[in-house]
Amino acid sequence: MSEGSSAKRLPPRLDLQPAARREQKAAQVRGVESIQAMRDAIRSAARALPTITEVPRLGRLDSAAFRARAAAGLPFLIGGVVGRWPLCTVTPQELRERFGEVPVRARVGDYVATAFAPDRAMRDMLLREYLDLSESPDSDLPPYVGNLELRELNGMCHWPAYFDKMGPPRFWLGPARTVTPLHCDYDDNIFAQIRGSKRIFLAPPHHDAFLYTREANPVLFGSPFDPEAPDFDAFPLARQAAIVEVVVHPGDMLYVPAGWYHQVRALSFSLSANRWARALPLALQGGD
Repeated sequence: MSEGSSAKRLPPRLDLQPAARREQKAAQVRGVESIQAMRDAIRSAARALPTITEVPRLGRLDSAAFRARAAAGLPFLIGGVVGRWPLCTVTPQELRERFGEVPVRARVGDYVATAFAPDRAMRDMLLREYLDLSESPDSDLPPYVGNLELRELNGMCHWPAYFDKMGPPRFWLGPARTVTPLHCDYDDNIFAQIRGSKRIFLAPPHHDAFLYTREANPVLFGSPFDPEAPDFDAFPLARQAAIVEVVVHPGDMLYVPAGWYHQVRALSFSLSANRWARALPLALQGGD
């Protein structure tokens, strides 16, 4: 199947709406008057947070317990949820056999350097073609299927109703060394590790002052600082950022509060999924 034919089933790569219109729409979806005001409120609330040196691991939470914990504005791990999903039993070979004809879009080339550019290099292909390509990458940065809706897999994921309003599941698939560089989303996020392990670095929202951030869109900001290979000569202020590291394993679910910076690297062949809330962040609601 050619790139052109598979592309017919995938959405356009670029959002061509004017920036002001995108921000207005984003505010409407989240029920806030202004995305800028929401970002400011998140950073302001974060200044009262304690500095954490590890991400706590909790047992299975019902929605009320989750929301009460999330209202504190700190990340945490949840067990007892993801491991029950049917998708957790699907092997890479079974992915190839059952879903090999599903079209995917892979990040290729130096997608770290262009992570927050609107025109970074992508290739449309079938899932089986991607799995073949990722087994023998031609560089130290393997191609990465990331932030992609794969509706064929949705029925095998049983998401808890932690948020009143959630965006669609997004899937992340790739071998060891695939990476999403340091960035923040101004939406609450639940991240499910289905297969393999990933190392995640986290920093609180108000420490954007130390991370040389830049806006990619109204709810996404990126940073050129790499906490895995810190260059304090180039980014001296980053010494002041309180960065905590956590490794997520199969069956883990990580809550990343809105505005928290995070960098994610696969330590082995990995399949993950996440969902973002589409509402005022829980840390600004005060819980239920």
